[in-house]
Amino acid sequence: MSTFSQINRFLFGKPLPTSAHAEERLGNFAALAILASDALSSVAYATEEILLVLAVAGTGALGLSLPLAGAIALLLGIVILSYSQTLRAYPKGGGSYIVARENLGLYPGLIAAASLLIDYILTVTVSVSAGIAALTSAIPALHSFTVPLCIGAIALLTIANLRGVREAGKIFMLPTYSFIFSIFLLIILGLYKQATGGIPAPPAAAPLQATSGSLGIFLILRAFSAGCTALTGVEAISDGVLVFKPPEWKNARRTLFYLGSILCLMFLGITYLVHSYHLVPVEKETLVSVLGREIFGNGLLYYFLQVSTLFILLLAANTSFADFPRLCYFVARDGYLPRQLALLGDRLVYSNGIRLLSIAAAILVVVFKGQVNALIPLYAVGVFTSFTLSQAGMVRHWFKLREKGWQLSGFINGLGAMTTLLVLAVIVATKFRLGAWMVVVAIPLLVCFFVSIHRHYRIVASKLEINSIKPIPRPPRLPVDAVGTHPAIVLVGQLHLGTLQALDYARTIADEIVAVHIDTGSTNRAALEQKWQELESDIPLVILDSPYRSIVTPLIEFVQYFETRHSGIFSTIIIPVFVTRNWWEEILHNQTAFFVRAALRVKGSRVVTTVRYYL
Repeated sequence: MSTFSQINRFLFGKPLPTSAHAEERLGNFAALAILASDALSSVAYATEEILLVLAVAGTGALGLSLPLAGAIALLLGIVILSYSQTLRAYPKGGGSYIVARENLGLYPGLIAAASLLIDYILTVTVSVSAGIAALTSAIPALHSFTVPLCIGAIALLTIANLRGVREAGKIFMLPTYSFIFSIFLLIILGLYKQATGGIPAPPAAAPLQATSGSLGIFLILRAFSAGCTALTGVEAISDGVLVFKPPEWKNARRTLFYLGSILCLMFLGITYLVHSYHLVPVEKETLVSVLGREIFGNGLLYYFLQVSTLFILLLAANTSFADFPRLCYFVARDGYLPRQLALLGDRLVYSNGIRLLSIAAAILVVVFKGQVNALIPLYAVGVFTSFTLSQAGMVRHWFKLREKGWQLSGFINGLGAMTTLLVLAVIVATKFRLGAWMVVVAIPLLVCFFVSIHRHYRIVASKLEINSIKPIPRPPRLPVDAVGTHPAIVLVGQLHLGTLQALDYARTIADEIVAVHIDTGSTNRAALEQKWQELESDIPLVILDSPYRSIVTPLIEFVQYFETRHSGIFSTIIIPVFVTRNWWEEILHNQTAFFVRAALRVKGSRVVTTVRYYL
């Protein structure tokens, strides 16, 4: 095992066979820790974001935080109820992309996918930045190290998630439930102090700034949109149904209701206490930290609150690490993202999607210097776009099927669609100049990127397809005494024109040929063998199983066996590849040939030939 392989094994664990996929499911409490940490953690900054906006009109306007929090809690209830209908209709997973594409068409589906992908990246950036802000609030000396700390936190989350779903669940349960416990303890003790008269007298409220009626309404709507960040991450459970133990959708729906109840109580409780204790946001300290000092003092409970807040905010990013790769899989499976994103890694997670998310989030941290207030205006546009498209798709779904009770389900989803559309309009209108315009522009650009990728894959498939080739009668090859004097192995991935040319080349140089195909679990063996008999019947096809989804390992083992059998003779390993017209298009294809050649070189194979097919 190479040094790189040893480091990889140490950090991420041993590879898991595909057969262990069912064992990687989660119970409700572990799933809540992984999939709901984003939504739950939003209580650490949602109230503060509301107050920061209201403070523009003077401290006398801060009392509006309570009715705004009530409106957001009502919106949360509508969204939770709407997604419970989605889970019933899509028991194997009904994220916005799937629902919108199936019911509204291709482009609404791609818009939903683009919106969510952007929002998941922002979730990691905002959550990690907010978590480090909690740390620097408790330890101000670390404030100048904000960006390195954020990047370090992203790296740790990446490693934890690359270790697999069950490993992540074990790691994240304790911090999630510690945060829930600390917030409820804060609320209970805060209410107790209020009931026993332990609240200081309110300071004199600054008069409301002289604002026109339209400006006053605008500020209220902007404060409402800022508080709507509390709803980000709610869809994660609908996207992640398949991580639950059977019956998946019922367990997912139960967890969704747990999430809604806990989130609503914590958000309303913190907003009420901040109002009751007459607190306002201060520079370089989070509002939850200020509230914690007021109720807990500067003792152990305060630091427990801050540490648990730090960890839940870091883990809030984990919701994206759970769902971003899965959404990438769905989109890549349909041909709108690079196919590498649809591959399961060694630990039965979509590791390429996890790495892509980490890189994108780290870039945003550097660009925005880890400042939560700079990132918040970009936040929530994507999630409410996907909310609206998903719920509109569900209305269409119920009207098409007209199953028992479809009227009530359609009404619930219709209410959800109209409500989230209204909120989306408010968010875009109030945050557009503050940075939301970047997300509004990025979504259609990303959709264009999806379409261009799909167009490329369609062109490549048309140039490689062999369906129009009629069956070719192949006379049996002459028998070889014992072993051939010019043996060759041809690696067969998919049976296309490039593969046929490689096989024709093998016939010109070898007297003994064997074709090898590695089945990673996605091969239609019957179809492959039937087509092989029609076109290449004179060459034996060996299909090797790969329970760990690796192309390289079983192929190397077969090559070693073949070369040992033909010891003293040069064996030729032939690798067919197709060459795209532009170099950047190579990124969209698996670089299997490169890794196979590198592994064969390490193992000492002497003759490795690449047969190129130019598109």
